[in-house]
Amino acid sequence: MGTATEASEPPFDAVLCDLDGVIRFYDTSEVERLEAAAGLPQGITTAIGYAPENDLPLLLGQITRDEWAQSIVRGLGARASLSDARALAKAFTEADFWADEAVVSLLGQVRRHCPVVLVTNATVWLDEDLTALGLADLADSVVNSSLVGVAKPDRRIYEMAAKQAGARADRCLFVDDREENVEAARELGMTAVLFRAVDDLRGALAGLLDR
Repeated sequence: MGTATEASEPPFDAVLCDLDGVIRFYDTSEVERLEAAAGLPQGITTAIGYAPENDLPLLLGQITRDEWAQSIVRGLGARASLSDARALAKAFTEADFWADEAVVSLLGQVRRHCPVVLVTNATVWLDEDLTALGLADLADSVVNSSLVGVAKPDRRIYEMAAKQAGARADRCLFVDDREENVEAARELGMTAVLFRAVDDLRGALAGLLDR
């Protein structure tokens, strides 16, 4: 039988959470409208914009937003007129975004129990985006790929996040919407959750928030 101290131990000492696809979501309606008007298949701009050769340099802080947009224009190539390609690239790279308030609320509750660190493959203007969302104080710290020079699923960014949280890897809960990122966290000994809906996060946090 465990001691009272053992019985009261929290399930983890820190929560490491992804941003896009978990907290933040983009409005792609204008991109879809422009694709339809140009006779392009829906989703082609997203596929080009997030292709590794275009997206990864952005997420490592190696190119600007304008250079990212230019890579999308080039990717659309012969599929669209130059004016359509430029309009699509602008709409995609400057798309509006919003935050899931249910997830934000859960993370706010978590911070009363342990540190929250955002671990995100993001752009150099992330701080501006968080301020625009009213989420500048959402987490105790942020590990941003474009500032640290490594991106998930590179193990180094997880190690940086655990260090920021002041927790061992095996005492961290990691949440992400991409399977490869979740698997990388598990390989480091973290408890990892593949996010598909807010109930995935709520369930993972139950042992902490119900204490």
